[in-house]
Amino acid sequence: MVSDGAQGGPRRAPRPGARPKESVWTYPRPPAVAGDDRRVTVTVGAQTVAETHESLRVLETSHPPVFYLPRRDVRTDFLHPRPGRTHCEWKGTASYWDVVVGDVVVPRAAWSYERPLDPFAALRSHVAFYPSAVHCTVDGEVVVAQEGDFYGGWITSEIEGPFKGGAGTWGW
Repeated sequence: MVSDGAQGGPRRAPRPGARPKESVWTYPRPPAVAGDDRRVTVTVGAQTVAETHESLRVLETSHPPVFYLPRRDVRTDFLHPRPGRTHCEWKGTASYWDVVVGDVVVPRAAWSYERPLDPFAALRSHVAFYPSAVHCTVDGEVVVAQEGDFYGGWITSEIEGPFKGGAGTWGW
C-alpha cells in the first residue's frame, strides 16, 4: 500500500519550493505508507549510519511520520539485535536494534518489521530510527523527535500537530 506521497526545537527557514504543510490530523487510520525521495541521513557522532533518497514514511492520524530506510542504505554492521519485541495491530511484530559505532552504544535506537503484515509488506527490509536516540536529517533539516518516544515520529518544518505521544495524550 505505497502511495505518492513540530513541535519544539529550532527550525530552519522554509526553502523556496519547500513542501506544503501537512497536518497529522489529515493522515489516515489505519496508517498508510508513502514513498519519499528526500535525502534522509542518520548519524552517530561523525559516523553516517544510514543515507537514502528512497525512504518510506508511515502516516497515521495524530502522529508525525516515521521514516523507514531501505536496509541496503543502512550500515547494518552498526546494528546489533536487541532482545524484546512489540506488536503493532497494523504492521505486526517489531524487532529492535542497538546502534553500535565504535565504543558508542545507543540502546534500542532502531526497529524493523522482519515479517510485516500484508498491508505493510513494503516495510520488509527497512529500518526505522528513533530521532531522540540518533541524529536524523531530512534534506539537511534536523529532525525533532516526537514527544514520548514510544512512536518514534519525525517532526520536520512542514509537519503540524498537535501530536499524540506526550503526557496526557494516550487517550486520544
